[in-house]
Amino acid sequence: MSAAGKRAPKLIFRLQFEPEGRIGRGKIELLTHIRATGSISAGGRAMDMSYRRAWLLVDEMNRLFREPVVESQRGGKQGGGAMLTPFGEALIAHYHAMEKKAEAALVDDIGWIVTHLAE
Repeated sequence: MSAAGKRAPKLIFRLQFEPEGRIGRGKIELLTHIRATGSISAGGRAMDMSYRRAWLLVDEMNRLFREPVVESQRGGKQGGGAMLTPFGEALIAHYHAMEKKAEAALVDDIGWIVTHLAE
């Protein structure tokens, strides 16, 4: 198989904050599903994730930043729900912008590595 026929690797972009906390494609995908569904539980289900796991990830993100990423409303007459805050929307946009910049900046180096992969 020639280098041109090799499958290109996927660059995985994640920000790690010390001492703990991170933002990566999984959390961004969860936020995107919450935006689409208006629900933490439905957003988690879209990713085959339990409500508890989804809620813990949202809570982690809300504690990581000065502003909340998601605001939730308890059930009641109107039912519960969740929505992204303006900061949450901006976080998704900035994350995707950083991902694209990283891919563009590294395309030549990744290409070089691909040409050296074993067949």
